[in-house]
Amino acid sequence: MIDIRQIQVSEWQKYRDVRLRALRDAPDAFGSTYAIESAKTDAAWQHQIETALSSHSDYPLFALIQEDVCGLVWCKLSAAEPDTAHIYQMWVDPAVRGSGAGHALLDCAVMWARKKAVHRVCLGVTLAQSPAMRLYQKYGFLPIGQLEPLREGSHLEAQTLELQLEPRPASLIPSQTPS
Repeated sequence: MIDIRQIQVSEWQKYRDVRLRALRDAPDAFGSTYAIESAKTDAAWQHQIETALSSHSDYPLFALIQEDVCGLVWCKLSAAEPDTAHIYQMWVDPAVRGSGAGHALLDCAVMWARKKAVHRVCLGVTLAQSPAMRLYQKYGFLPIGQLEPLREGSHLEAQTLELQLEPRPASLIPSQTPS
């Protein structure tokens, strides 16, 4: 059974290890690289998690089987676009791909975005017929904008995908009338 939960401040080392594992496993799936991320100090990793969790605009999640981390996703509210959340660092361990971990991570990230009252969730994905692309398309993400280089110096292209979130029906919005 896959459990999804928010990363805790005390788990910065676990986060570091999973992030680096993801970059080694799928180097062409991320805008950053193993070389860049592995050069960060322990203090930088710890600060990243502490800052994220105190910001209330970041929502980093682990997927776990029992207590073993098998996946990661990071959802962040956009400062420039208040109606938008972005998904980053999505990764599922190859040993559990196809188990529903990716879908469960997306469910939790999108549910959090809905609670934050955003109208759309965006992510970038390497342009390929990959399991990640199929997952996002099956979930309802659609391509928007032009293709862009995955990162500086890369021959790969990335596509931005968007999931439009339906506004809540008026009957579910709490009344704003004074009592």
